[in-house]
Amino acid sequence: MLPTAKPLLSTTAFAVSLLWSAASAQPAASSHIVTSQKLDWSTAAALASEAVRICAAQGYSVTATVVDTTGHEQAVIKGDTVPLQSLSVAYRKAYTAYSYGLAFNKNTTSELIAAGVTGPANGALNTIPEVLFVPGGVTLRRTSDHVILGGLGVSGAPGGDKDEACALHAVEKFRAQFQ
Repeated sequence: MLPTAKPLLSTTAFAVSLLWSAASAQPAASSHIVTSQKLDWSTAAALASEAVRICAAQGYSVTATVVDTTGHEQAVIKGDTVPLQSLSVAYRKAYTAYSYGLAFNKNTTSELIAAGVTGPANGALNTIPEVLFVPGGVTLRRTSDHVILGGLGVSGAPGGDKDEACALHAVEKFRAQFQ
């Protein structure tokens, strides 16, 4: 360790300790902590598994991804013989269903496309990282008040309409658990 590093670390630790103590002493009513709602991991995993199972029953090997309210992958289930690109495509469909479903109050990537949310003719929205306006994404909403909980994306069936049908059937099966 460098000779000057130890005093710096001690000073930093002391400052963090003071800040922590001050933050802990504040009453809960004036808390600066923001919380968000999302599915628990087991429901997210079961939802993705169900989408893969539904597609497999129709002869389609797919990947299903659930994103949470941060837009990050919460659960990924990959079928046995899916092509490599289905991993990123399922994520991007879930991300698009979540983020644009939230912004435009739509329930699927097909609804977003039908509403013209894909942007101007030059495809400018498709240049945003992770966005993919292709059928197969479903916005996940709490049943009581429609608060957005994340998104589900499915990829690998021969056509986004088939991906989306599997996703919608899985969501319908688990909708009662979205409380």
